[in-house]
Amino acid sequence: VQLQASGGGLVQAGGSLRLSCAASGRTFTTYNMGWFRQAPGKDREFVAAIKWSGDATYYADSVKGRFTISRDNAKNTLYLQMNSLKPEDTAVYYCAADLSIRWPVPQRALEYEYWGQGTKVTVSS
Repeated sequence: VQLQASGGGLVQAGGSLRLSCAASGRTFTTYNMGWFRQAPGKDREFVAAIKWSGDATYYADSVKGRFTISRDNAKNTLYLQMNSLKPEDTAVYYCAADLSIRWPVPQRALEYEYWGQGTKVTVSS
């Protein structure tokens, strides 16, 4: 599985961004997907996950109500719509694939087998 994240950038607090993650190398509907982020000097943390079928999601409490994870299985693409951004959302965002099909996937980075290269999001105050 190859994952390519994009869509990061600089945005003011209160603004929005949409991240994308293009997947290839294996049938997209055979794995769950997640977004993680890592701020400077901090551990990688879970943001959101979506089931392989697209009909179930869950979120970290810190982003619930502001971020929306989705997937277009016809386009082999994962998305993260981020609204009402805060300076504390500043981080490098990574998409990841879990090939186990179990649901929900535990919120640990080590549960995911494949990772994209990351896209940087900076939110200015």
